[in-house]
Amino acid sequence: MGIKFSLLAVLALVLVAFLGVEAIGMNYLFGVLVPYLAFFLFLTGFIYRILKWARAPVPFRIPTTSGQQKSFSWVKQNKLDNPSTKLATVGRMALEVLLFRSLFKNTKMEFRQGPKISYQWEKWLWLAGLAFHYSFFIIVVRHLRFFMEPVPGFVHLTESLDGFLQLGLPGLYITDLLFLAAVTYLFIRRVVIPQMRYISLPADYFPLFLLFGLGVTGVLMRYFTKVDIVKVKELAMGLATLHPTVPEGIGVLFFIHLFLVSTLMAYFPFSKLMHLGGVFLSPTRNLPNDSRIRRHINPWNYPVKVHTYEEYEDDFREKMIEAGLPVEKE
Repeated sequence: MGIKFSLLAVLALVLVAFLGVEAIGMNYLFGVLVPYLAFFLFLTGFIYRILKWARAPVPFRIPTTSGQQKSFSWVKQNKLDNPSTKLATVGRMALEVLLFRSLFKNTKMEFRQGPKISYQWEKWLWLAGLAFHYSFFIIVVRHLRFFMEPVPGFVHLTESLDGFLQLGLPGLYITDLLFLAAVTYLFIRRVVIPQMRYISLPADYFPLFLLFGLGVTGVLMRYFTKVDIVKVKELAMGLATLHPTVPEGIGVLFFIHLFLVSTLMAYFPFSKLMHLGGVFLSPTRNLPNDSRIRRHINPWNYPVKVHTYEEYEDDFREKMIEAGLPVEKE
């Protein structure tokens, strides 16, 4: 049910953009107003979620660890998997954000004849996640050429490295293939594996279909149905400089692509995709595990009137003696 609902939602978005531009001619709405609104929702939503997480108190050290904690001098500590200093924590965060270290260590458990339990490394998810995130990042960097004039050198360098496989014109970008392959794998994994299919919700399928739609429309525009790049850059530069204009003759496929991008931006802060910012504020990752080194006192503690055992015995000593219960004072 979640798959059908998510797929129909993305197809409905494509149909809305197609009819809005091709049938009604609302080019300014889909080319200017919708992108501006989406960017506003993305920016405000992103800041709101970050500030909300930043205000959440974390009185104790609760990092998730998978290595030896710092203890005796003769016991070797795993400084990256169980950091006890801020510098080691930064190193752990860098490996987590840039290389998905915890996902790399993911294992798969199976019951086999015997009965026996076997464990094996599960690296395909790690590879797909790495390919997806880095491909998406490089694609975003490549698209900066539409919003800047002159185009920075690092954007040209990124394009050259991404398109070094020159197989005709236009040049083939490796990230285009990796992006679609990674999204397809992540979708198939959710459908094929029973456990993943059981816990998957529309909120898991919808971003995958949306990203796949982005990739497909982008590939169609670049390699099959050509669009006027000059007019596309004119529209993008107008948006970036707050002097929007919608040139004629860009093509409906571009507006569908832009509408899907706008939908992704507006949806981003309110979805699971927000782990982009949340990973830096996760107390299970960004805190050193130094509970044995220094004492952490809960800042929420306040004076509480307690009834001590001595006071309890003073109140009920005679009755306790009559009942044969031992007392500290006769």
